[in-house]
Amino acid sequence: MIIIPARIGSSRFPNKVLADIGGIPMVVRTAMAVQNIDTAVIATDAQEVIDIARDHGIDAVMTSDTHKSGTDRIYEAAQKLGLSDDEIVINVQGDEPFIEHEVVQAIYDLSKKNARNDRIMMNSCYKRITNPEADDPNIVKVVTDTDNMALYFSRAKIPYPRDHHFDSYKGHLGIYGFTVRALRQFCILTPAPLEDIEKLEQLRVLHHGYAVAMVEVDTKSFGIDTQEDLEKAVKFHRL
Repeated sequence: MIIIPARIGSSRFPNKVLADIGGIPMVVRTAMAVQNIDTAVIATDAQEVIDIARDHGIDAVMTSDTHKSGTDRIYEAAQKLGLSDDEIVINVQGDEPFIEHEVVQAIYDLSKKNARNDRIMMNSCYKRITNPEADDPNIVKVVTDTDNMALYFSRAKIPYPRDHHFDSYKGHLGIYGFTVRALRQFCILTPAPLEDIEKLEQLRVLHHGYAVAMVEVDTKSFGIDTQEDLEKAVKFHRL
């Protein structure tokens, strides 16, 4: 199951999930990009999103407007959909309209591989980015260990190249894979101080001693966080 959280009241870009890209709302275009992998459902806090999704043939479920993270939202959706504890759930952000099939499939495969590992709560991915790209706080950076487990995520430029030029940063893509059991476990955990500071929900996992497994992917996709990103997306769609 692929669940796409779509909160209407984004503080940085209100109503962005409904922004028009080539005549189709962004969140609907995201769902269309991934629905050939598994059933795609939008989890939202707005009736407007549900109505628009259904007009385009996409399933949607209403969730609370008090959730602090997209993962909390998709767990409520998983409960309402009656998913079993062992089912794999992929959380694809509603602002990824150009996400490639291969990227989501890679996270699905990693999640399935790690489904019985109680230490690994979350599965995700990264792409290689350049030094200038790493300066952008809207691009989350991740550092990993030798087993490709995340050590830390930050909006800051990590690692910091103290003594020499470095040009092989890892840019995190906000796509996550869980079992429903792991989703429940995540939502029981108390929010972490670093999660609140960086506004990165995956830091809750690391704070409580669990692991985030990562896989490197090749992608040209990008998240849409600002009006400038939307203008870039409209141009990208026309190519």
